[in-house]
Parts: sequence; structure tokens; C-alpha cells
Amino acid sequence: MRTLIIVVLTFVSAAAMSQTAPVAQKIGIADPAYIFSQMPIYKQIENEMKTHGDQLQAQAKAKYTEYETKLKAYQAGAATMLDAVRRDKETELTQLQENIQKFQQDAQASMQKKEADLMAPVNGKIGNAIAEVAKEHGYTFILNPQIQGSIDIILFDDEKYDISALVLKKLGVTPAPAPGK
Repeated sequence: MRTLIIVVLTFVSAAAMSQTAPVAQKIGIADPAYIFSQMPIYKQIENEMKTHGDQLQAQAKAKYTEYETKLKAYQAGAATMLDAVRRDKETELTQLQENIQKFQQDAQASMQKKEADLMAPVNGKIGNAIAEVAKEHGYTFILNPQIQGSIDIILFDDEKYDISALVLKKLGVTPAPAPGK
């Protein structure tokens, strides 16, 4: 009896599901990288990143120059140095090499943090504008056609569904003509 009730309920629910009309879904695309490249803040962030990179590069160059100078001095006098002095100089050179490697790692992390700090508010603005445009125009999903990965998620997109220009308009930016758009 219990099995019969379960079977009847299954058929009733399946029939009810087949009676509902399919909901039309509107899917669009937006290219956040293109949107960002059209915003006035793009050049400012690009300049700040370049300045920060140049500063780090100058510091790295100074550290490497110091290492080269001490290495040449060591190589020139190694034959006449006492064993204790030679070991101290070798230890110093090893520490300088390690410091240079650590600085390079720290500099890379610093560049990533700087970019994340600068981009967070911009990405938030772009995300909010995409959401507002999607709601205003009745889109169910907005996809990013530029996501790089091992599998291409979007195999085809029609430019007429690209809302990037609408997002720029929402942000108060007049887009420059883009090649290929």
C-alpha cells in the first residue's frame, strides 16, 4: 500500500511538473576587462602600478649591485684571505643572495597586493553596474566571455547580447571604439 502511494505521488508530481510552462531565460555577456580599459581610472591605476614596479626594480637593482661589488672584492682577494675571513665573506655573500631572492618574492607579492588593493573598488563598481544593467534589462545570467581556463565555457557569443556598452553608460563612461568589438 505504501509503495502504491509513493508511485501515485511520483506520477502526480511528474504530471504537475510537465504542466508548468518553461520560463524564458535571457542570457547576456559582459567583458569586465574591456569595461575597465574604457574607464578613466584605468590610466591612473596603470601609472600607479608602473611607479610601484619601478620603485621595487630600483631597490632590487641596488641590492644586486651591492652583491656584485662584494663578490668582485671577494674574488679579487680570496687567495690572500685567512680562512676565517674567507668563510665570513662567503657567508655574507650567501646571505646577500638569499636576501635578493626573498626581496624578489616579496616584490612580487607586493605588486599583487597593490593591484588587488587598487582594483577592488573598481571591480566592485563594475560588478554592481553589471548587476543593475542585468536587472533593468531582464537578463537571467550574464557571462564573461574572457575567462581563461582549461575549458572554454562560452563557445559562441552573439555581440547583440553584449551589455558592456550599457554597463559603461551606467558608469557614466563613453566607450572608445574598440577593434574587434
